[in-house]
Amino acid sequence: MKDRRNNLQKNKLAKNDKNMRPRKGVLSYMRRHWIFYAMLALPILYYYLFSYRAMPGVVIAFKNFNMFKGIWESPWVGLEYFERVAQSKTFWLSVRNMMTLNILGLVLGFPLPIILALFLNEISRAAFKKTIQTVIYLPHFISWSVVGGMMYQIFASSGLVNTIIKGLGGQAVPFLSSNGWWIFTYFIVGVWKSIGWNTIIYLSAMTGIDQEIYEAARVDGCSRFRMMTAITVPCIKDTVAIMLILAVGGLASIGFEQPFVMQNSTVMEVADVVSTFVYRVGLEQGKFSIGTAVGLAQSVINFALVLSANAISKRVSGNGIW
Repeated sequence: MKDRRNNLQKNKLAKNDKNMRPRKGVLSYMRRHWIFYAMLALPILYYYLFSYRAMPGVVIAFKNFNMFKGIWESPWVGLEYFERVAQSKTFWLSVRNMMTLNILGLVLGFPLPIILALFLNEISRAAFKKTIQTVIYLPHFISWSVVGGMMYQIFASSGLVNTIIKGLGGQAVPFLSSNGWWIFTYFIVGVWKSIGWNTIIYLSAMTGIDQEIYEAARVDGCSRFRMMTAITVPCIKDTVAIMLILAVGGLASIGFEQPFVMQNSTVMEVADVVSTFVYRVGLEQGKFSIGTAVGLAQSVINFALVLSANAISKRVSGNGIW
């Protein structure tokens, strides 16, 4: 009995020591690499100030906001501004345009970075591969203001593309003044700017694949295309599922910069989206409560879409964000 009690006590002490060691190791690791943790200070401060600290401001959506009285002294109006937004034809037109552009980008644009990453992964010459990667990454770092100017120089009625078309004997194409052609141009410009950057995630996932699997496939006589479809694609399906969930979760929102720099008065019927509607009504007209109400509704819908997409993904493929 005594020996058994001593053994239990030793095991308990050993377990306590084991539990304490990682804690000490983590603190020691943080002290050694403190510079990396210090680099997190600015991002954390940014999200604290502009995301978490600003969260109480959503109550503006339920108040008749007066900037001289402030947020908390302004009178409550309940759901009045949500009702106004729901009765606005301009708002629903912007919702339709937003969903059209987002669904087009999801259906046609989502697979393109995956396909590009698969072909880049098959390039064996390192120098050529890095050159191609650099070229397709560069558009991501160009400001949308600059891209807007480039777009007008290329796609305007007297731009580069139409000059070439007319030089070949054709007629100018109204890329920026026709509704259908504007949507096409919007999609092409968006893909050109983002496709290279989006491939980074999939290429990173591909680098984590065990190379012995490819060696075994080569021994069995598999072609490179067969290895791509039978090994690479299944191994990155978890990453694809997560990115698809996030993309579906963003269907109810759209960036401001691209629609704003590309829209013009002749195509507002298809170019006016929710973000530009909020800018025009909330900032230009000073109706802050309406702008906040629209933003809050978007956040709730996006959250519901993420939950739904994650549940469907887990049911269909067994993979999800959580």
